[in-house]
Amino acid sequence: MPDINDPAPDFTLPRDGGGTVTLSELRGAPVVLFFYPKDNTPGCTKESIGFSSEMPAFEAAGAKVFGISKDSVKKHDNFVEKHALTTPLLSDAEGTTCEDYGVWKEKKMYGKTFWGIERSTFLIGADGTIKQVWRKVKVDGHVDEVLAAVRAL
Repeated sequence: MPDINDPAPDFTLPRDGGGTVTLSELRGAPVVLFFYPKDNTPGCTKESIGFSSEMPAFEAAGAKVFGISKDSVKKHDNFVEKHALTTPLLSDAEGTTCEDYGVWKEKKMYGKTFWGIERSTFLIGADGTIKQVWRKVKVDGHVDEVLAAVRAL
């Protein structure tokens, strides 16, 4: 499980709208990766809208922001269109990137145990190392906290 000062695990993933994103090609700028469980669920929708509404502020700070879940590109496209999202969404359908970042966890809800993505955010510096990690994220206030950390880099 990567932590602060570790090199961020590299990946190439397909994104909404077509094309791919390779993390190592983004060096030279800070990158925010927010991992979330599922498109069109209340918390994930609120978080994605929050990051989208602050995209101009992240861009002004020189940062790139990406949401990652195991949903397909088609589901991402529908999610983006339905909520007018401006944050690029990456599809980790195989779950490899989720495992590399240690966010694929055993979870419990309503007395049932299952595997899923633990809502987590990683701030990666321009040098490709992890600068900050938020695990078990609570959505309220999270985007502002991440933006403050980006501005403090």
